[in-house]
Amino acid sequence: MAGRKHTTIDVLDDHGGSTGGTITAYLLHRAKPHLPPWLGVAGTGLAGVLGNLRWADSAAAGAGLTLASVALTGATWWIGRNTSQQRRLHSAITVAAGSAWLTAACLAGPTAGPLDDLFLMGGPVLALSWNVRLAMRRTDDSPAAGGGDKGLLEKVGLARAAIGATKIEPNRVTAQIALEPGEQTTEDVSKVLPRLASALDLPTTALRFMPNADSARRGELVIVPEDMLGEVVEYDGPSNLGGSIADPLVIGRYDDGSPLMLWLPGDPEQGRNATHLLIAGGTGSGKGDGALNVLTEIVSRTDVNVWLSDPKSFQDFRPLLPAFDWAEEGGAGTEAMVEALQAVIPARTRWLGAHRYRQWTVQAAGRQTDPAHSCRPDGSACGCEGMAFLVAWFEEAANTLRALGDDAFTGIAQEARAAGVSLVVSLQRPSYDQMSTSTRASLPSVLAFGCDPRDEGFALPESVLDAGAHPGAWGNRRPGYCYLVSAGIPEDRYPAPGRTRQFTTRSMDVMEELADWAAAHGAPVDPVTVKAAEATVGNAYTHRTHHTHNGLAVASTTAPHLTAVDTVEEGEEMTEGTWLDAEDDAIDPDADLPGDEAGDDAPLFGQEKGYKPTPEEARVLFEEALEEFETAGRMIVGPKDFSDWCETHGYSRPWISARLKDAALDGRLEPTNQTGRWRIVPALAAA
Repeated sequence: MAGRKHTTIDVLDDHGGSTGGTITAYLLHRAKPHLPPWLGVAGTGLAGVLGNLRWADSAAAGAGLTLASVALTGATWWIGRNTSQQRRLHSAITVAAGSAWLTAACLAGPTAGPLDDLFLMGGPVLALSWNVRLAMRRTDDSPAAGGGDKGLLEKVGLARAAIGATKIEPNRVTAQIALEPGEQTTEDVSKVLPRLASALDLPTTALRFMPNADSARRGELVIVPEDMLGEVVEYDGPSNLGGSIADPLVIGRYDDGSPLMLWLPGDPEQGRNATHLLIAGGTGSGKGDGALNVLTEIVSRTDVNVWLSDPKSFQDFRPLLPAFDWAEEGGAGTEAMVEALQAVIPARTRWLGAHRYRQWTVQAAGRQTDPAHSCRPDGSACGCEGMAFLVAWFEEAANTLRALGDDAFTGIAQEARAAGVSLVVSLQRPSYDQMSTSTRASLPSVLAFGCDPRDEGFALPESVLDAGAHPGAWGNRRPGYCYLVSAGIPEDRYPAPGRTRQFTTRSMDVMEELADWAAAHGAPVDPVTVKAAEATVGNAYTHRTHHTHNGLAVASTTAPHLTAVDTVEEGEEMTEGTWLDAEDDAIDPDADLPGDEAGDDAPLFGQEKGYKPTPEEARVLFEEALEEFETAGRMIVGPKDFSDWCETHGYSRPWISARLKDAALDGRLEPTNQTGRWRIVPALAAA
C-alpha cells in the first residue's frame, strides 16, 4: 500500500529565505509571533478562575490583589521609560486592564456581572492591538521604509526626522535625512553626531553629516562602521613616477579604502583652481611622514621644480636633497629665497600672459610650438622654452614667519597661483599668534593631522568641523590620521578621515633612488625663473649648493666649473702675451717672494690714535663689505650683520644704518618686507 503523499511547497520566511516546509508549517511559522498576546489573555482568564476558587469573598485577598495590580501597572510604566511614548502607554493600559479584571474575577468570580462579557470582548481587543502593533513595526523596519533607524534618531533628539534613500556600499552607509520643517535645521544634526556615534557604539570620526547646499533641513549622513586605517602601510615608492604635476598626488587612503589624493595646479577644463597647501599637526601626529608623502609625490613628476627651506637642517628631507633645485636651512638663505620668490612670481606671470595662458597648464611646461600659445605678434609659433611648475616649500614655517613677518607669505600666496607657483607651509600650530588671519586665508588647502582639541578651529574650516571632522580626538595617539581639504576633492570627503603612508628606515633607500632619478630626469629650471632669481639675489641663487648623495657640489647657472687643466692653462696664459702688464715684465714668476719688511703689517687706512678714515675711505670699506657678503651669497643684510665690521673699523650701529640707507638711495640695496633688513642688488644689476 502506497504511503500518503504530503504536499510541500517552498515558502519564504520573513527574511526572504525559503523554508522548504508544508503549508501548515508555514502558517504556524507566520502565526507564532502573534501568539503571545492571545496566550496572555487565556492565561489571565485561567488565573481568574483559579483565584476565585481560593480567594472568593476574601477581604484580605481583595486588598492584596488591588495593591498588586497598582504596583504592577506602576512598574510597567517605570520600566518603559526608555522606550517610545506610544509603547510605554500601550503597555501600561494593557497591564492595568488585565490586572483589574483579574482582581475582580478572583473576588467575585469570572462570570459575575459583566466580567465575562468584558473578558470575551476586551481580551481579544487587547491581543489584536498588540498583533497590529507587531505588524506595523515589521513594516516600519523594512529597508524600503527606512524606519529601522527611527528609534535611534529618537534617542538623539531627531524623532521627527525622515530617512530617505539609503545607499549601502562596502564599509560605508549613506542615508538622506529630511528634518522637521520649521522645527529643525542641519545644525541640529551636527550637534548630535557625538551622541549618535555613542548610540551606534562607534568613534565620533566614523560619522559625518553633509548639509544640502540648497536646503536648511536636508542633508546626507555617512556612517563608516569599520576603521580601515588601523593597518600601517609603509611607503614603497611614488604612485606615478614620470607623470605630470597636474596628475593627482596620492598620499594615502581614506577610511573606506579609497585613495587620498590632492592636486596643486589648476585645471580650467575641470573648473579647479590652483592651490597652496597648509600642513598642520602636533608633535607625534605624523605630520613629518605626511609631508614626505606629499614631497615624494611632487619630485616624482617631470614638470616641476622645488625650492625648500627647512630650519631643521633637512632632518627629514636629507635623502631627497638632490631632487631640489634650491634648498636652504633657514636664516639668510631663506630670506634670499623669499626675496627671489617675490621677484620670480611677476616674471613668470608676464611670461604666461605673453604666451596666452590664464594659468599654468601642462602645455606651458614644454617648448612652445603651438601658435595658440605664441608670444610673437604675427601669431607664428615662437619656440620659447617651457616653464615648469614651481613648488616653494617652507618647513617648520613658524620660524620663518617670525623672522620675515606675515606680509611676505601673504603677498606670495595671493599672487603665486596665477604664476604656476604653489606655496606649501608646514608648521605644528597655525594659530593666530603663529600666522596672521590674512596669511591663513591665503592657504585654502589644508592637510590636518592630530592636534590639541583647542586648535581644531585653526586647522580646519568651521563647516568641516560641523560636518563631523575631529582631529583633536586623535592628538598624537594615531600618527598619520588626517583630514584633507583641497580643491578638486568632493566636499563630502572633507570630514572623512584618511591616513598617510609611514616612512621607516627601509624607506630611505627608496627615497634616495627617487632623488637620484629626479636629479637626472626632472625638469630644468626655465630661463625666466633663473634670470629673475639671479637679478634679485645674485650669488645666493647662482652659487646655491646642489646636493648629491656622495657629497656636495656648488653649481653655477651662469659659468661652467673650471677643471684642473683649465686652471693650469689659464695660469700659463697670465704670464705671457696680452695678459702681461709692461711693468711686470722683469718679474720672475718662479722666484721666491721677498721677506717681511718694516710697515708690512700696518693697517691699510691706519689705526693709530686720533686717526679716522675719511668719508671716501669709509665708503670704499663699506662697498668692500657688501661685495664680501655678495660673494658669499648672503644677499639679505642688516645692521646686525655688520657688528664685527663695525667693531674692527670703529663705527657705531647708527653710522652703519645711515650707510645702508645711503646705499639704498644709490640703488645698491633694496628694502625688504622686514624692517631693518635690506637686499643687496647684484653688482651687475646695480650698474
